[in-house]
Amino acid sequence: MSNYFSHLASQHVLVTGGTGFIGRELVNQLLAAGHRVTLFSRQPERAARTFSPAPGQISAFSSWQTLASDTQFDAIINLAGAPVVGPRWSAARKQVLRDSRVGVTNQLLGWLQGAAHKPAVLINGSAIGYYGCRGDEPLDENAGTQNEFMSDLCREWEEAAIKAEAFGVRVVRLRLGLVFGTGGAFPKLLLPFKLGVGGRMGDGRQVMSWVHRNDVIAVIARAIANPDMRGAYNMTAPQAPTQAEFAALAAKLLHRPNLFVTPAFILELLLGEMAALFTKGQRVVPKRLLDEGYQFEFATLEAALRDELA
Repeated sequence: MSNYFSHLASQHVLVTGGTGFIGRELVNQLLAAGHRVTLFSRQPERAARTFSPAPGQISAFSSWQTLASDTQFDAIINLAGAPVVGPRWSAARKQVLRDSRVGVTNQLLGWLQGAAHKPAVLINGSAIGYYGCRGDEPLDENAGTQNEFMSDLCREWEEAAIKAEAFGVRVVRLRLGLVFGTGGAFPKLLLPFKLGVGGRMGDGRQVMSWVHRNDVIAVIARAIANPDMRGAYNMTAPQAPTQAEFAALAAKLLHRPNLFVTPAFILELLLGEMAALFTKGQRVVPKRLLDEGYQFEFATLEAALRDELA
């Protein structure tokens, strides 16, 4: 795989969420390309074990007070956030999700306000949950929000990041779909098929808007390098299959049956409000990236699946 940051002039990059699925590969590529990286991490010991050479760190315990006002970053990549798929969305869990995104971003902006040297760009990793569950309606970057928890969470997160524009910082908001790639969501989704018990969820008509991690990292590098990039971008592949189409393709490539159905009410019983992530779809269109001539490395789900299985 190419190193997407090797062509950039030397950068000092602050990364939040650097030990997550996207963040690990992102930080490894930045370090391999010779850039300087500082991590904001809730798990500093894990971060120290993960990367070589070890990047600089700000822990969630010492917080932003350890950063001097004259610390200079060329770019900030904000990927912070507790996993959305996990415990049921109780009031307490929703607050954890909000604090780990909106709260961390507001802390970051508090430091940025007093920083003597402002970065050129803040790249904020939002999600397509911004649009809410809209079925088969094509959603480009001009689509609005819905009165749903995930939609409210992403809107608040982006509103916090946008405040950086008042300090002269260019802000790029990436609305990520389901992120695939080695070690990501693929193994969990493919396991039932490998065991011969795969099939669709619900009626199977829900649209899966997804993106490969390689493309996410490539666009982050593009956003650092291109001063014309600003505002919201849908970070989704141009081809979005239904869940039933995903099931059929997975079964075909694995040479396994595609017979079983997980009823929506079972998921709703087990997961509560979070079940909407699996039973309701979004057809999110990467209009701005396509208009600007970006060519996806993984434009089709079949290409991404074959890469995973290889």
